[in-house]
Amino acid sequence: MHLDDLLQRALNLEFLSVEEGVFLFENAPTAELMYVGNRMRQHHVPGNNVTWIIDRNSNTTNVCIANCKFCNFYRRPGHEESYTTTIEEYKQKIEETFAYGGEQLLLQGGHHPDLGLDFYTNLFRQLKALYPNLKLHALGPPEIAHIAKLEQASHTEVLKALKESGLDSLPGAGAEILNDRVRRLISKGKCGGQEWLDVMRAAHQLDITTSATMMFGHIETNTERMEHFVDLRQVQSEKPEHAKGFLAFIPWPFQDEDTILKRIKRARNTCTGDEYVRMIAMSRIMLPNVVNIQASWLTVGKKVAQTCLHSGANDFGSIMIEENVVSAAGARFRFTADGIQDAIREAGFEPKLRNQQYEFREIPKNIIQQQLDREAMIVD
Repeated sequence: MHLDDLLQRALNLEFLSVEEGVFLFENAPTAELMYVGNRMRQHHVPGNNVTWIIDRNSNTTNVCIANCKFCNFYRRPGHEESYTTTIEEYKQKIEETFAYGGEQLLLQGGHHPDLGLDFYTNLFRQLKALYPNLKLHALGPPEIAHIAKLEQASHTEVLKALKESGLDSLPGAGAEILNDRVRRLISKGKCGGQEWLDVMRAAHQLDITTSATMMFGHIETNTERMEHFVDLRQVQSEKPEHAKGFLAFIPWPFQDEDTILKRIKRARNTCTGDEYVRMIAMSRIMLPNVVNIQASWLTVGKKVAQTCLHSGANDFGSIMIEENVVSAAGARFRFTADGIQDAIREAGFEPKLRNQQYEFREIPKNIIQQQLDREAMIVD
């Protein structure tokens, strides 16, 4: 294999094999990967805009029986700290989100043994009745698989009912690494890699927009990372012509603080800024049929995320009014609406507020007014 040939094939939007991806990742200089990733980004998303979103990552429940070894968020059934969020609590969270200019709730939770399909369809209907303009980017393939098992129903039946009750899009949560050797060691209670992919296939058939993720840097090999890309790419290539399929891909490094995975499996977050930038570029190279690549500032920080905008990423994600799961394992970075736009401009790009469908939104007047009020206070 020759680096120049592989990089040119990537620029031609060809599908590289697992072995070719590993060879590139392990041998290509970072600058060359960045160059190719950026060129491919310009093909998919021309121009100088970098998108961002205002939303809130709230949780239906922290009760979970999946026992993922990297998760500090979950509690077992009956634990004194376990909860299921009430409608009154949702109302407060949603109204705060609207006040911050957001329009979307990223709604996820645990594998609760007693919360079946009726719970979620009733919840979604209630929220949409109260807030018709609210967008629900909710659950994820492991939760869909869990609900399907509880109901002895198909993925399609569960997804169709959720869509009819108000689901707008399906996050790519719970992908971690799709290889089952890895999943057995870090998230044995979740669906296997093939079932995760099958849930997404079913979602695409129903024209439900989805995203995809990767949590890397724990016990997986470089080959298993590239297999993850190839599996996602295959599912995307199968989507119906009318469907958007995986509209975005978001990779982030394992956050290890106080996790069982760190304590028992000796896994450490050793991902450097350079490695993360290389993974963003490889995301572009290995996923030529996915339009948007998001840099995870929440886990890698501002400066590394800014570099990613020159390496293949075109999206800076959310200001995250609320986020409880990744933060519980050590993610500490935060952005305001002004801060995220400033960071994008500092990197040489024009920030554009978006919705979950990657359509541009106007900056809400309440955010503009908040900024004017702050400026007035400084002047006074």
